[in-house]
Amino acid sequence: MKKEVLNIKQIYKSFAAGQVKTPVLNGVCFSVCEGEYVAISGPSGCGKSTLLNILGLLDTPDSGEYYIDGLLVSDMNANERAAVRSRRIGFVFQAFNLIDEESVLDNVALPLKYRGDNLKQRQRRALECLDKVGLSDKAALFPNQLSGGQQQRVSIARALAADSGIMLVDEPTGNLDSNNGDAVMALLSELNRQGTTICLVTHDPRYAQMADRQINLLDGKVVIETAVNIECVA
Repeated sequence: MKKEVLNIKQIYKSFAAGQVKTPVLNGVCFSVCEGEYVAISGPSGCGKSTLLNILGLLDTPDSGEYYIDGLLVSDMNANERAAVRSRRIGFVFQAFNLIDEESVLDNVALPLKYRGDNLKQRQRRALECLDKVGLSDKAALFPNQLSGGQQQRVSIARALAADSGIMLVDEPTGNLDSNNGDAVMALLSELNRQGTTICLVTHDPRYAQMADRQINLLDGKVVIETAVNIECVA
């Protein structure tokens, strides 16, 4: 039986444009166990990225409850959410979001700087994470000296750096060719086998099928959730 690390209950979210409110999430519910690999998929505009932003504490729902490790986080203020996010959430973005003026090593170490680790600790941990993604020999280079696939692997190393245990991954292959995309997805599967909990947003059914469980959204609702044999306890 595995520990429940994420749990969302009846999450609603809408966005306003002038006087018009557009619903994006309509009562979404699901939980994620420690060490699980969950793929969230669905057509464009179904609410996938909005849901991932809420899971990552970058956005808040209009209503509903969200728990991380049993702690209610949906009602927290911005500073409290930031503290939980830095401790428990690692992000991988489609656009890499690397800082061009910083070395690969410094990009990976950035979450540790915000956390308050000293320089020696940051560099040691960043090198460990770069080694995990096969890029320790690129530590002194800058992002624009790397291929797209290598930049995405750097962003994965950065998500690993804080040792949060939970990785939220938003369309990681969207800016990559098929070969680099397959390599990145194989790396994510390997990290999951090593114990990282992964929530992946993808529009590619091939990659969604690599997960333990698939959650399909349509019009802001969960319409299909594949069966899973993992028992999860709060």
